[in-house]
Amino acid sequence: MSILPSPVSKYTGYAGRTAVFICAALVLAACQTKPSYVEKHSIADFDYRKRHPILISEVPENLDIPVSGDVRTINGSMKNAVAAFGRQSKEDGNGFVEVLVPSGSANEAAVRAISPQIRAALKDGGVSASHIVMRTYPVSDMSASAPVRLSFMRMRSVVRNCGNWPNAMNGTPENGDYHNFGCATQANLAAMVDQPADLLRPRPQTPADAERTKVILTKNREGQATPGKYIYGVGAQVSSF
Repeated sequence: MSILPSPVSKYTGYAGRTAVFICAALVLAACQTKPSYVEKHSIADFDYRKRHPILISEVPENLDIPVSGDVRTINGSMKNAVAAFGRQSKEDGNGFVEVLVPSGSANEAAVRAISPQIRAALKDGGVSASHIVMRTYPVSDMSASAPVRLSFMRMRSVVRNCGNWPNAMNGTPENGDYHNFGCATQANLAAMVDQPADLLRPRPQTPADAERTKVILTKNREGQATPGKYIYGVGAQVSSF
């Protein structure tokens, strides 16, 4: 005599197999959706130049001129410094120089006396009269002798947030760099760059020497040696001392 399975036992078997399939699918999905450490990070993530980039920004370049209350003329060294500041404003800035003079200070009369001399020194440095902007700034202490400030805007390369140690120098399982790694190197490079615009684009090449090019091509066609000749002379011998 054969015993037929009941509907309840059939349902239980189907439900069990279905549960197994669902669990297997979830496990596979979890394995596929959870990326590995290599997949989450690239080589650029470990580049200190990306973590501490050199930023090109426009910042003011200042020159403060101390003025005492009894001064009525500026000396020669100060004139040279002001003229050099004017030349720098043309080379590194847009040629405009802002002259900030104090108002309400103890040396206000002295500042009014030397202001035309400062303008003349800036003109000696190549700054046109239309590019010299005179402004005043208030001084709250009437007994103070405030300086005259010369200022122009220039491009400067900087690195920010150096010295940040969120995790000290603790090691990581991935053997990654600590956060402040490379920041000092980037900051030193930014400080040494004479023209920050060189970090954005290369400078244009100078025109080729047409006469020298003609000489080289002529020698090349005639089969002659094109490099220059080294002539032995004084200083060519090695010292015996």
